[in-house]
This record gives sequence, structure tokens and C-alpha cells, in this order.
Amino acid sequence: MFSCPKPGRALLALLLSLVASAALAQAKAFEGVGRTATPKEVAAWDIDVRPDFKGLPKGAGSVLKGQEVWEGKCAQCHGIFGESGEVFAPLIGGTTAEDVKTGHVARLNDRAYPGRTTLMKVATVSTLWDYINRAMPWTAPKSLSTEEVYAVTAFMLNLGGVVPENFTLSDQNIAEVQQRMPNRKGMSLDHSLWPGRGLTTVMKADTRNTACMKDCVTEASVASALPEHARNVHGNLAEQNRAVGAQHGADTSKPAGSPARSVTLVAAPSRAVVAKPQAPMALLNKNSCTACHGMDGKLVGPAFREIARKYGSGADAETYLAGKIRAGGVGVWGQIPMPAQALSEADARAVAQWLRAGAPK
Repeated sequence: MFSCPKPGRALLALLLSLVASAALAQAKAFEGVGRTATPKEVAAWDIDVRPDFKGLPKGAGSVLKGQEVWEGKCAQCHGIFGESGEVFAPLIGGTTAEDVKTGHVARLNDRAYPGRTTLMKVATVSTLWDYINRAMPWTAPKSLSTEEVYAVTAFMLNLGGVVPENFTLSDQNIAEVQQRMPNRKGMSLDHSLWPGRGLTTVMKADTRNTACMKDCVTEASVASALPEHARNVHGNLAEQNRAVGAQHGADTSKPAGSPARSVTLVAAPSRAVVAKPQAPMALLNKNSCTACHGMDGKLVGPAFREIARKYGSGADAETYLAGKIRAGGVGVWGQIPMPAQALSEADARAVAQWLRAGAPK
């Protein structure tokens, strides 16, 4: 006897066939290209911590432990007390006990104050925790344990007068610490970039505005500016940009409004006027050497002309410098290491010859 299947079973069979077809179509669309990430791989990247502390792992770390980690892995760049040195902007300073009470850092409105530290600006303790966890120390990101991240965060907060020296920061009390952040009221979330209950009172993005269409600007111009206190804090920007393209970077070694640097042009035989070739400079820009070395002033590492003065007169300067460029090292110019550079022997020697010649522009 022939019998029809029940409607529920038929519907289920249809849905299963549609899901299978969609999965097959997706597999064919990307056949031979990568593979689906495993849950463990996704978890390794899913490490962000939100202002409501979603994503924060369980754990704890004391101020005392943080001081130990700080002095061993952080102080070489950021100073014993977070005051930093010549390269990085200070992390600690500029906040007061009154700021901890009010949640507003008064010195942010004081134009006479010489700088802006991290603790003056940051509004959420989750930002500190998240950045330390994903990016520190500079030479080995993501190498700190969960306890060490909690501890270093606690130590920084203690330096800023937010928590006492016998404090232990944990996932259980971090929300209470948030209520003591000096600039906790200095940032608003009511702009729908992070819509969600508990994060903002604005639940929908502003997508229904009506353009006025009056007095419209016919030509738009885009510009940027740096406040004087931050203008040259990380070295001359003009020496840290690639020497190609339209954006060469402002010469921050000079006051704002000074004439921009000009490119020297020379005439080549039987050709139009062309830019003077600078093979060593092209190599430095291509391999991001200028991110850590300035021409005349120290950035993360010594200036090129400092290196030239120290080694340029040596008989084996070219061989020595080429070897150091490729091998990297630490201790000669301080405790911030230079990683090995993936230059060919010929390119390394070209840079070494340029240094031996005095690092001419």
C-alpha cells in the first residue's frame, strides 16, 4: 500500500536538502582556497576585551608582581616609573587624587601643561588591559601570561595613584577599578559605534538625517595638524615616511608653517629633469629602517649619522655593518634590541657603504 509521508517529515527533509545544497555550493565556490579555521585557531585571535569587560579572561595579578614584570620587560622602553625616555611618550603622570574622584583629568584643559600621558587620556581600564595583552612587550607581543597582564596593569594603576600598592587586580574587581579611572568620564559611547545594552543609551545609529543642501562648499580641502606639545615627540615625521608618493610627512623638527622639504632635481644626460637617485635611502625606506632610526636624532635606535661617526673610519666598517644589519643584536646602543633584517648581502653592503661614507643625504 502506498502512503504519503507526514507534512512535518516532508518539511524537515526539504530543509535538510537546502542546507546541504548551500554547504556544497559554498565548498565549491572556495574549493582549493584555504580551509575553515578550527575553534582553537579562532579562539587564539578572539582576544579583544570590551569596555563592559566581555572577553576578559579569569585571573589576577598583584602590584608587587607587576613591578617585577615591569622592571624586567617594560622599563627599558617606558622607564622605571612610566616616565619613558626619549622615544616613547610618558605613560604615567598628570593625574591627581581629585581626578580619581571626579573622573575628569583637569590638566587636559591646561594648555600650559607640557604633555599628555596615557593615563591622562585613557577612559577605560579595559583599554590598558587589552593593549598590554595583545601588543606588549614590544619585542615579543602576546608573550605575557594572563597573570602578568593583570599584574602590569595593576602596577601602572598604582603608579598613577588609582589603586594602593597592596592591591591585586582581577576579573572580579576590575569593574570597581573602572570607577576610579581618572578620565573615566572623558569619553562618550553615545555615538552608536558600539550599540548594545549596557554600553550606550543610543541604540540605533543616526541614519535618518536630512541633508540641508544649503551653503554647500564647492571644493573640499583635507588637512591635518599636530599640537605643539606632540609635534616632534616621536622624531621627525619627514624622515620616517617612504620617499615616494605625494605624502612625505611634515618636517616636525621645524615649527608649524615652515616651508616643506624640497626634492633636489638634477639633469640626466639626454633626458628630462629627473629626481637624483638615492639607492641607499630607497633601501632604508623599503625595509622600514627609518621607523626606528632618524637621520640626525635618535628614535628607537641610534641616528644613522651617529652610526657613521662611530664606525665609518674603521678598516672593516663595511663588512662589520653589513653583518650587524643582517644579524641584528642588542647591547651596543642600549637594551632595545634590533631584530635581524631580511636584506640580501648586496643590499646590506650598499647600506653599509652609505654609512661608511658618512650617511649623506
